[in-house]
Amino acid sequence: MLCVTTPDVSAREIKETLGVVTGNVVQSKHVGRDIMAGFKTIFGGEIRGYTEMLTEAREEALNRAITEAESLGADAIVNLRFTTSAIMQGASEILAYGTAVKLR
Repeated sequence: MLCVTTPDVSAREIKETLGVVTGNVVQSKHVGRDIMAGFKTIFGGEIRGYTEMLTEAREEALNRAITEAESLGADAIVNLRFTTSAIMQGASEILAYGTAVKLR
């Protein structure tokens, strides 16, 4: 599945727009990661546990959007975007969304 952040695909023509596709993941913090994050806020530096958690969540959200696009028979997702929001204390949502299209 071709995924681009642009409204079109270079050197390809969009034959048909199939609609918006989404994939989301709600991820909560892990107690062990919270303890390490607490130390990092004191000493400074990257909180690798959270970085890994968000990277995994973003990949899963993208995979879910791709699965939805494939179920529509899409060749690509254009205008791909990611967003995040706090759902509750200790949990956040990663959302991937874009437009599923058929290409010529």
